[in-house]
Amino acid sequence: MPDPASPPVAPAAKAEPSRTAILAGTLAVLAGACVIGFAAILVKASDLGPQATAFWRLTLALPALALWLALHRHGKDTPPAQPRMRLIALAGVFFAMDLAFWHVGINITTAANATLLANLTPILVALFSWLIFRETVTRGFIMVCAVMLSGAALLAGGNLTIDPARLTGDVFSVLTAFWYAAYLLAVRKARDGASAPRVIFLSTLIAAPIPLGLALAFGEPLLPESWQGWVPLILLGVVVHAGGQGAIIFGLGRIPAPVAALLLLIQPVVAAAAGWILFDEALSVIQLIGAAIILAGLYAAQLKGAARQTNVPRDPQ
Repeated sequence: MPDPASPPVAPAAKAEPSRTAILAGTLAVLAGACVIGFAAILVKASDLGPQATAFWRLTLALPALALWLALHRHGKDTPPAQPRMRLIALAGVFFAMDLAFWHVGINITTAANATLLANLTPILVALFSWLIFRETVTRGFIMVCAVMLSGAALLAGGNLTIDPARLTGDVFSVLTAFWYAAYLLAVRKARDGASAPRVIFLSTLIAAPIPLGLALAFGEPLLPESWQGWVPLILLGVVVHAGGQGAIIFGLGRIPAPVAALLLLIQPVVAAAAGWILFDEALSVIQLIGAAIILAGLYAAQLKGAARQTNVPRDPQ
């Protein structure tokens, strides 16, 4: 029997993330963004069509993700409840659609248009975070986001075009940003109680059949012509998806989704640097200025805090 004279015990407040956890999440997202910055190069190197490449990217990641999940400390991870499982399933569908639309868009419009329009993700994430999750988006975040997007526009170079014949590709590129924003938000919510390896393994398992169906529908061959053709597919699966996306999902358990989306804008910088180093693709002065603006924006975001650390998921690792 409780003592009537005893004061009622207040419910425990939700622990705020420590500086160490926030730093770990930030570094994980940055590292993941740098890794997936190589995705476009590997997709170009693939012998297969865009949807078949996406299928193998997801499928070949599953063994590595299963190993990560098996090695995970089970005491800090429980099977997801039904509502969270629906979020993980949605994340898988959203990511599969992101890959499908990005591959189609980049084949119709120019690479510069597709890259810039797909990088509208931070704006969409911030908007939906405010509308759906009531997360506070500061003026600092909005300013840094605007600065970094201007840097992305410069990095695209003078290759941006307005061409009615390419309008469909531009629309697909904008929808790519929408699908990836929806993916980030679904993952961010699913991470409130589910571990990173569980979320990415299950969402990848759900996503993989979608590009397979699209590849079959469009008549794309499913197998490379030689063993060399498997190399970019394995790198896309194990390194880019399991490693890069895995790091991003880990980070999303420690920092808000708008901040994570902002950090992902380092991808075009990495892609441009890789093109310069691997393919001797020269960068103009304007493009170098754009890259510098993006890097300066990232530094400012971390120095001053572009968004408040509110409503951060409870991360079970």
